[in-house]
Amino acid sequence: MQKINRWMVMLTAAAASVTTATLATAQVQTPLSSTVSMSGNSGQVQSQCGFIADAPAQVVVVTQATPLRFKVQSQGQPTLWIKGPVDRCVMADGFSGGSIEVPGVWEQGTYSVYVGNQAQTAQPYTLSIIPE
Repeated sequence: MQKINRWMVMLTAAAASVTTATLATAQVQTPLSSTVSMSGNSGQVQSQCGFIADAPAQVVVVTQATPLRFKVQSQGQPTLWIKGPVDRCVMADGFSGGSIEVPGVWEQGTYSVYVGNQAQTAQPYTLSIIPE
């Protein structure tokens, strides 16, 4: 009976980690009918755009040229790296209050969105993708 309980704990933990990984890389597809928001923590993997997580916070599939605004609110000095047909790296300055906004008309394609921090400390953030 004890062996069965251990297996159940291991299987439950494995399922939870797979679910978490799936949610972290879930896709959003345009057109958006409303704002999509998610929360997470910046990572500690060094990149050309600060310290990011090893997986994107969100993957956005743009089906045709679409106006979107990416908004990040975080403590510290967050970074926002949008990788795709158009790459953008935006770093907050000391006067932004931990906020970044990147509006634009985004070309068709798949974009990986990473939220990072300029320091190698994980900081909580909220990422919003807003249709315009």
